[in-house]
Amino acid sequence: MEADSPLRRRKRPMAEINVVPYIDVMLVLLIIFMVTAPLLNLGVEVELPQGNAESMGDIDEPLMVTVDRDGNLYLNTGDAPELVDPQTLAERVGIIVGRNPDVQVLVGGDQQTDYRHIYGTMVTLQQAGVASIGFMGDPPEQ
Repeated sequence: MEADSPLRRRKRPMAEINVVPYIDVMLVLLIIFMVTAPLLNLGVEVELPQGNAESMGDIDEPLMVTVDRDGNLYLNTGDAPELVDPQTLAERVGIIVGRNPDVQVLVGGDQQTDYRHIYGTMVTLQQAGVASIGFMGDPPEQ
């Protein structure tokens, strides 16, 4: 027999990846997610207030803003909390954010405070340039 006979030839290894099985798996996963996504949207329907707020990130060194049950705003910059109006709050927080753009602001509200007061405070803080807003709360009693 000759060395070049068709029976003795070796096949070259294929250097290409077959992506067809990956596409099939991707389409099956897409169908699964399309079917289950509407089922995951279980919640209470509420009419939320409107405002020009954007998503915030997480950063440290908190500055505290408190909203009492009447909607009055108190800014705590380390000393005793000071009663401020929304415009003054935006100006002072804007100055603090100008010096330290990574400052996190914590908003605390009385249990009887209307959500619109807290939401309005958050919008004011966001418009003042705050990059991160968090909520304060008390741990549950045991």
